[in-house]
Amino acid sequence: MRIRHLRITALQLRSSSKFVKSIIFTALLLTTGSYNLPAQKHKTMHTYLAIGDSYTIGEQVHIHNNFPYQTVDLLRKQHVEVSDPVIIATTGWTTDELAASIREHNLTEKFSFVSLLIGVNNQYRGRPVENYKGEFLQLLNTAISYANDIPEKVFVLSIPDWGVTPFAHGHDRHKIALEIDAYNAACKEIALAHHCHFIEITQSTREHGQDNDYLVADHLHPSGKEYAIWAERLAKLVIAEFKN
Repeated sequence: MRIRHLRITALQLRSSSKFVKSIIFTALLLTTGSYNLPAQKHKTMHTYLAIGDSYTIGEQVHIHNNFPYQTVDLLRKQHVEVSDPVIIATTGWTTDELAASIREHNLTEKFSFVSLLIGVNNQYRGRPVENYKGEFLQLLNTAISYANDIPEKVFVLSIPDWGVTPFAHGHDRHKIALEIDAYNAACKEIALAHHCHFIEITQSTREHGQDNDYLVADHLHPSGKEYAIWAERLAKLVIAEFKN
């Protein structure tokens, strides 16, 4: 390796033997390669899989306003390198339909973390909670496998209560609330038993279910403003988990 731009006069060399020794020592280090600059740290690029139904894709909102994309934006603002989320979700899906679609996608890659939100359409179609339990458990195990078999990297969100929205006019709102609570109790119990995270967002949907700012045009699905609340809770847990 050549030393460039090193200019020292003869007078300076004679007047400072210590300086000469220092220059020689530095030159030896540079030419012999015994001195190395510290290698730059490369940040890990994290990946995110979001699986669910209309609440995951963000029915009637711009894709960047759904909760998976808002979560990614929040993580990036905290200097967490993460790619755009991979989303497997469709409006109207029940647990068995989501499972079938996952099999069809035949994903082989693993992800840094996975979110799972599913069950409202099971409740809407009048399916029993016991049926949901078995199918949800299968989905949870699938999510864990996609998270490199690390259950702590799986984040389950509770099921929103659509019964409080204007769309539910004419329906038995009290009955819907009780059934949603039963589904969420099962969902939470299974998630925690398998050491996954459980994020409660149902109460927020109940508080904002009559506020048009938190709903899209169909008066049923959340707007980006509601999804921002979910994203904040999810991002906070993801960051904490990455620090462990």
